[in-house]
Amino acid sequence: MSAHGRQTGPAEAHPLEAHPLEAEADPVEKHIADLTAVLHGPARAKARMIEEIRDGLTETVAAHIRGGSTPTRAADDAVREFGTPEELAPGCQRELTIAQARHTAWAVALTAPLLAACWYLASSTAPGQDGPVPRAAQLFATQLATAVGAIALLAALALAVTGTLARRLPTPPRLPLAIAWAGTTAGVAMGVATLTLTVASLLATDWPLVALAGAFAAVSHAVVAPSARACRRCARLARAL
Repeated sequence: MSAHGRQTGPAEAHPLEAHPLEAEADPVEKHIADLTAVLHGPARAKARMIEEIRDGLTETVAAHIRGGSTPTRAADDAVREFGTPEELAPGCQRELTIAQARHTAWAVALTAPLLAACWYLASSTAPGQDGPVPRAAQLFATQLATAVGAIALLAALALAVTGTLARRLPTPPRLPLAIAWAGTTAGVAMGVATLTLTVASLLATDWPLVALAGAFAAVSHAVVAPSARACRRCARLARAL
């Protein structure tokens, strides 16, 4: 028993001696974790960016090891060459903010015409006071449709500016915040439309059509509102860094 105990003692300590990076925090992974915690943006775009940075760090570490550095020193040197998370965060966050702005603009551009079409179908099925939508609701629908249509045009312009035109012209720094508030306005309009159509369906003759339009408005609100909220957060963070 004593001989067996003497054999197992050194064997238990050996793995920590063979892998010094496992005995302490890996500088590369700590660098990635710190940068990931700071950045905000669309999940796929952020994951792709972080993976590219990790691949670059891993390749740099391998190059230093081939040059004769120890793994620990190679990792430290690679992190130092790439820059601290505080140094990388502003540029990375600006890129993610543009990605989030495009995500919000797409959400508005795709749902706004659908919402306007729902209003049109619900209000034009039987116009007038005795139609499926009372006259007051029809007038309100017209105002909402006009506002949402203007926001959809702004979203389409933003997609052009941050897309094909971005290769020739710099993206205006306040554009993401403008898109965020435009999306917020559209989300509020869609929420009001949902409530208005729900009430109107109770007074409507052809209530299934009005209720369906209200359901479309609710879905549009569920798509646009979270994206606009995330865009506002990204825009504020990009300005703060």
